Amino acid sequence: MTIKDLLIQLRTHARQPILIRLPDGSPIAPHYHITEVAHVLKRFIDCGGTRRVQETCLLQTWVHDDLDHRLLAGKLADIFERAGDVLPHHDLEVEVEHELDAVSQFTLESASEDDGRLVLQLGEKHTDCLARGICLPNTCAPAPAVEIKGLPEFKPFPASAGACKPGSGCC
Repeated sequence: MTIKDLLIQLRTHARQPILIRLPDGSPIAPHYHITEVAHVLKRFIDCGGTRRVQETCLLQTWVHDDLDHRLLAGKLADIFERAGDVLPHHDLEVEVEHELDAVSQFTLESASEDDGRLVLQLGEKHTDCLARGICLPNTCAPAPAVEIKGLPEFKPFPASAGACKPGSGCC
């Protein structure tokens, strides 16, 4: 979900408290705080030597002992407005950082109204090899294209660029 999509939901449900659900359906404690709205710019080189750039908006949550605290959707929309030039544009995908046993990051999958609350559903993030055609050369078929939100499309090398050739006996 992009910032733009999230802001529509926040403004539409401005007077409702926000419930954040983890991928397994369990909620983050309702008295959480949003402690950061960040623009994260990641420049990296993958294991195949391709330079890449990934940008996201990261919301950091924090649970404290003030049990009566509740974040209303309109308040979070106001925080985004104050973020101003910290966020270069509103087409960035939103992720949420939350501390479970360790600090974890989740994708923001959807927002919906339920029982007088705006429910933000989080999804899991996974690692992946972005250069399968190079890193996994002993396969008989070329690696499938890898699509990751926020990254340019990765097109693997054809099978002839290092993978076993059909009939060669290596598979």
